[in-house]
Amino acid sequence: MNKKILIVDDDHRNIFALSAVLKARGYQPLSASNMKDAFSLLEHEAGVGIILMDMMMPDMDGYEAIPALRSIPAYRQLPIIAVTAQAMTGDREKCLAAGADDYVSKPVDVTVLVDKLNRYLN
Repeated sequence: MNKKILIVDDDHRNIFALSAVLKARGYQPLSASNMKDAFSLLEHEAGVGIILMDMMMPDMDGYEAIPALRSIPAYRQLPIIAVTAQAMTGDREKCLAAGADDYVSKPVDVTVLVDKLNRYLN
């Protein structure tokens, strides 16, 4: 099982909290606070198994970032879980339409997140 998880979120508190939860469960979290850094990290860090993508970020949000990632052949099949604080009606469908494989809302239910990670990483 590939345990490298890229967290893309502009809020360092979210990165810190998710990283702590993931490390405690044996995953190797990596982080980027914007898509420029995320693309760079993906280029230079081999073996990222999944991305947790914040959908509401300045500059390039997840709705723009996911299709941009999917346009690169190396990342077409890389699982992406959309993470959003809005959790409004239709958000899940909008995230999936943008190219995400799955969806979780903030505050993140750790049990649900770990279940989804295990499903995509195994």
